Amino acid sequence: MAGRVASVTFISDPPVSDDDALDAYSQVVVGVAERLSPSVANLRVSRRVRGGRLLDGGGSGVVITADGFIVTSAHVVASSDGRGRASFADGRELAFEVIGADALSDLAVLRAQEGPLVAAELGDAERLRVGQLVVAIGNPHGFASSVTAGVVSALGRSLPTRSGSAARMIDNVIQTDAALNPGNSGGALADSHGRVVGINTAVAGVGLGLAVPINAATRRIVAALMTDGRVRRAYIGAQLAERPLPPRLARRVGRRGGVEIVDVLSGRPADRAGLRAGDLVVAVDGTPVEDVSTLQQLMVSELIDTAVSFTIARGDEIRDLPLVAEELVA
Repeated sequence: MAGRVASVTFISDPPVSDDDALDAYSQVVVGVAERLSPSVANLRVSRRVRGGRLLDGGGSGVVITADGFIVTSAHVVASSDGRGRASFADGRELAFEVIGADALSDLAVLRAQEGPLVAAELGDAERLRVGQLVVAIGNPHGFASSVTAGVVSALGRSLPTRSGSAARMIDNVIQTDAALNPGNSGGALADSHGRVVGINTAVAGVGLGLAVPINAATRRIVAALMTDGRVRRAYIGAQLAERPLPPRLARRVGRRGGVEIVDVLSGRPADRAGLRAGDLVVAVDGTPVEDVSTLQQLMVSELIDTAVSFTIARGDEIRDLPLVAEELVA
């Protein structure tokens, strides 16, 4: 009949719980954020100005011990007077001091003066695979505990660093597409289990970020900064470059590459040991050397003032030359 409107019945779906609404990807990201956010600090560093101290821009940091040790990027605290304030997700703001910083690895260790704090679990970047899910937690633009997620875009990248006249490459840097912005430096890059596998260090471009890996080498650096406030490295005083070995030599030593001595600084350990430009280093104390990265990793504090054998190829001849390294002064 005209004027009558048919009744309409709306059927509502049963309410959906928050857990059901979260897909597997979201659940992982949420879980990592909940686990790690209490361990990531917003850092504000201080510098001396006329009339006192000024809290200036900073970055992020990751708590690694309950009694107050925090890891961050060295460049975050580079311009500071060694002090600052760390803010946490629970609302606490604690004073900290810089225990040690190492510009050549872009890592620094701070110590909060009060506690206890929630320590993050450190993982192992050597187990990462390209395409693996990672979560970045930091304080970009001062926004506390911001979370971004992405994947490992590439592994084995290198990042050049410099401290004074010393230059070095940070090896095995992690590249990720998890969004990083100013203020993320020093924050955590975590795997899907919430373990910290990297310390975010740089924005490499639109949609690309870099992180210093947490591995055996960086664990030693962090330990040295915690105990000694600095990292000691051996120094031979030579300019180096990677070179493929001639086929005959490669078959003889059982490897394809070596490190060429491009130049030798007068009066330095390489010069005193008799190394010459053009020599190819193939081993140090019996450890094969195929690239500059491997040689750098061998230049640990234990080699300082200690004679070690450099196996070199000079023409068709292979020689062992004793070399006593100095301490690198940056």
